[in-house]
Amino acid sequence: MIVGLLESGQPARQVAEDYGLSASMIRRWRRESRGGKEAFTGKGVASLTPEQKKIQQLEKELRESRMEAEILKKAIGIFSQKDGTNTGILLGKCWVV
Repeated sequence: MIVGLLESGQPARQVAEDYGLSASMIRRWRRESRGGKEAFTGKGVASLTPEQKKIQQLEKELRESRMEAEILKKAIGIFSQKDGTNTGILLGKCWVV
């Protein structure tokens, strides 16, 4: 919307005053829109390419898997301490029974 006003011929200073923004910010938005960069979507999150979205999804899954593994390690430790028995030994990251 703001960049559209600039492209229609309104000066950046006037648009800045009308909307309570700095003229330098408005000029940057215009420069970014011309440069082919992804523009700000207005929702607090930049637009992502499909590859970037996939990377985010995979990173989230990895974090969740690591958290689950930590929870399982703690649970094994708690259950093996309660009755004083061990059902196996830990070799690396695998339990051997």
